[in-house]
Amino acid sequence: MEAKKVDHRRLSQVISQMKKDPEGSMGIYVVGGWRVQISRYKQTSAERVRALYSRRRDQGLCIACGKKVTKTNPANGRLYRLCEDHRKNIDYKKAGKPAKRRK
Repeated sequence: MEAKKVDHRRLSQVISQMKKDPEGSMGIYVVGGWRVQISRYKQTSAERVRALYSRRRDQGLCIACGKKVTKTNPANGRLYRLCEDHRKNIDYKKAGKPAKRRK
């Protein structure tokens, strides 16, 4: 997660936003040389991964690397969960199919 430089007024807005949308206000903020990290207390690694997965999936990003996904799945009409590179490496290995080479 990238640190965002903010001033003290913006940080107070983020803190007030935590009441409305706690998931949206999570992040790392830098205020005058101080780093403020807003995250869940005692969150398990499985919960962190699940939150990252759903956040990237909602934004249309590859869950592995964060690149923008452009192709849609013809079976359900939704965007694929992986970018083209990771689909070749991960999905084809799981299915046991050889990856098709594109020219």
